[in-house]
Amino acid sequence: MTYRVVQWATGNVGRNAIAGVLAHPELQLVGGFTYDPDKAGRDLGELCGIDPIGVAATADVDEVLAIEADCVLYAPMLPNTGEVLRIIRAGRNVVTPTGWFFPFRAHDVAELEGACREAGVSIHGTGINPGGITEQLPILLSGYCRDIRHVRAEEFSDIRTYPSEFVVREIMLFGKSPEDAAASPMLTILGDGFGQSIDMVAEALGWELDDDKPSTIETAVATAPITTPVGVLDAGTVAAQRLTWRGTVEGRTVITVRVNWLMGTDDLEPPWDFGPEGERFEVELDAVPPVSASFHGLHPASLDDDLDRNPGIIATAMHCVNAIPAVVDAEPGIRTYLDLPMMPGRAVAAANLLD
Repeated sequence: MTYRVVQWATGNVGRNAIAGVLAHPELQLVGGFTYDPDKAGRDLGELCGIDPIGVAATADVDEVLAIEADCVLYAPMLPNTGEVLRIIRAGRNVVTPTGWFFPFRAHDVAELEGACREAGVSIHGTGINPGGITEQLPILLSGYCRDIRHVRAEEFSDIRTYPSEFVVREIMLFGKSPEDAAASPMLTILGDGFGQSIDMVAEALGWELDDDKPSTIETAVATAPITTPVGVLDAGTVAAQRLTWRGTVEGRTVITVRVNWLMGTDDLEPPWDFGPEGERFEVELDAVPPVSASFHGLHPASLDDDLDRNPGIIATAMHCVNAIPAVVDAEPGIRTYLDLPMMPGRAVAAANLLD
C-alpha cells in the first residue's frame, strides 16, 4: 500500500521530512504547505536541496487540504490547535513532532478526540526529545526490569550546532542575562512536551503522579566573549543552561527529564562540560537489574558539518516519517506509543548497499 503524504511547513524538520518521505518505499509526497509566501509555488524538491520532484508548495490552506492525502506531517515551529483541528476535520491523519505525545492528563482533549473519531483519523505526537528519548526508550528498557524506583532521561548538547539564530537567542535566551534566562519560556514550551513524556512513562509503569511537576533552570555564564555561529556571546551573559522537570509520587522524584545545553565547554562559570562521553542522550533506570544506555550519533560531529543536515533534526523528521503507516492504519483518536506497534525505518535498496 502507498500512503499519500502532505508536508506541513518547510523549515529544518520539514525539509528533512520531505527527503525522508521521498526515500520511503511506502510513501508518496503529494503536497506541501508553507507559511512563507516567498516559497509558495516553488518545487518541494528544490526547497530541500534536491532535484525538482514536480510537487509545489502552497501557502493556501484550502488548496493544500483539497489535495487527496492520507496523512499530514505537521511540523511548524510551534503548534496551533486550530490548524490541527482543521486538518483532522478535513479527514487527514496527523503525525507531528510539536506535541500530543500523551496529552490526556495535562489537556482537555475531548474536542480533538471527537474530531478524530468523527473524521475517522488519528493524530500521533513523536520526535526525539520529547517524542522518543524521554518516553519511548525508557518504556522499552523497562521491559528488562522489575522494582523500578526511578527513571532518568537526559540530553547533553552543544547548542552551537543548532541551526536557528532566532530560536537560540530569542527563545532559548542564550546571550541574555541570567535574570532574563531564569524566566525562560523554554520551561513552559518544553515543559508541556516533557510533562507529557513524564505522564506517559508513569502510565506505562503504574505510578500515580502528584499533580505538580517541579521544574528548575540553572545557568552558566561566559567568563569571556564566546564566538558562536549565532554571533558573539558577551562575558557575563548566559552561555549554558540546565533545565530539569520531575514527576513525583507523594513528593518523591520517580521520573527526571533534563537537558544540558552548552555553547561549547570553554570560558564557562560554573565550568560545566559534557564529561568523557561528549554529546549524547542518556536513559537510566534505577531498577532490578539497573539499566542504562547512552545514545550517540544524534549530534553533528563538528561545527563544520552541514547544520541543515543536523542528525538530531534528521532523526526528529524520520521518527515522524516512519510512523505514518502505523498511524494511518490505527483506530481513530489520539494515538501514542502505548497504542501503536513498533515503527521501524526502512533499509537502503540492495543496489545501494555498497555505496
